[in-house]
Amino acid sequence: MKVSFLTHFSSITDPRIDRCKCYPLIEIIFLSMSAVISGATGWESIEDFGRSKLDWLRKYSAFTEGIPRHDTIRRVMSSLNTQETEAAFQSWVSDMLKKTGHNIIAMDGKAARGSFKTKGQPNALHTVSAWCTQNQLVLGQVAVDEKSNEITAIPALLRLLDIEQAIITLDAMGCQKKIAQQIIQQKGDYIFGLKGNQSGLDAELKAWWHKQEREGFSDKIYEKYEHTDSGHGRIESRQCEQLLIDTQWLDSKYHWSGLASVIKVTSEVIKKTTGKTSQETRWYISSLGLDAEQASHGIRSHWQVESMHWTLDMTFREDESRIRKGNGPLIFNIMRKIALNLFKQDTTINASIARKKRIAAFDDDFRSSLLEIGVKMR
Repeated sequence: MKVSFLTHFSSITDPRIDRCKCYPLIEIIFLSMSAVISGATGWESIEDFGRSKLDWLRKYSAFTEGIPRHDTIRRVMSSLNTQETEAAFQSWVSDMLKKTGHNIIAMDGKAARGSFKTKGQPNALHTVSAWCTQNQLVLGQVAVDEKSNEITAIPALLRLLDIEQAIITLDAMGCQKKIAQQIIQQKGDYIFGLKGNQSGLDAELKAWWHKQEREGFSDKIYEKYEHTDSGHGRIESRQCEQLLIDTQWLDSKYHWSGLASVIKVTSEVIKKTTGKTSQETRWYISSLGLDAEQASHGIRSHWQVESMHWTLDMTFREDESRIRKGNGPLIFNIMRKIALNLFKQDTTINASIARKKRIAAFDDDFRSSLLEIGVKMR
């Protein structure tokens, strides 16, 4: 049987010397991925899955030597080249989704809290991921270097993606001049959160805003969009105001690539049980033209990436994982995101991801249908 993601992962370099290759690398990868889809959270549970599902696994590959022991699985998977594995993941997703189109891609970082190392390298695994809000897919990820931060990882991830005509959303950490320039060069647009890390630009744009407010906003450069919804015991009203920027008015050092508008979002939340009201104002910069509704949608959509983080923690128990040796934490992180993508794209069962994971554990046909999703979408 043909499995789409195996086509991309088959090019990963085998880290073993020839005399130690008792089990083919692609079989170990396929076994591990199938087990994670079925709820495996560690190397021993991958071995247990393989021994109980060997007949099913042999529909896809020979498995002549049977199932390797968990320490063999751990040693091989933890030795894989992380850059090749990340590139294979992104290539597989691109094959599933040829164009992002006029879509929103939310980028954000997350730490796998249980992955810290106990000797020499105390830091937990930290990755930056790109989340396609329209198609509910993790488009790719890059691990943050232990001696660096998200600012250096974001450009590397952007280079892996086709972002033409897409809107990239980032929180204030990603509000950087070079990142804006790269997005424009790759023919995308951006919405960045604006906070104190860009204090000069923040002050300059707010001065421009107040100047226009005093003079009376013109419909040619100003637009407002309001939206109210309720749920989870509260009523939330949001007002999104967008103002086009006259870049000639700005100091030349604030002439960022593509910078076109400043956005002010005011949120008011009323708790139904107590009637208590709270208000918050947030500022953003964007390369987008005047369309306050589009800007509001882009800003709200960014927080979908938090649902991905929540799912990884609550459904895949990522923060509880004690996989720490070698490249194991990152490899397992990639496998979880592959599983998340497959569950999100599945339309055969109307169920939560947690329930689908349980069904995949014992239903061979459902597990096969998940693995063949990439083929069906091509």
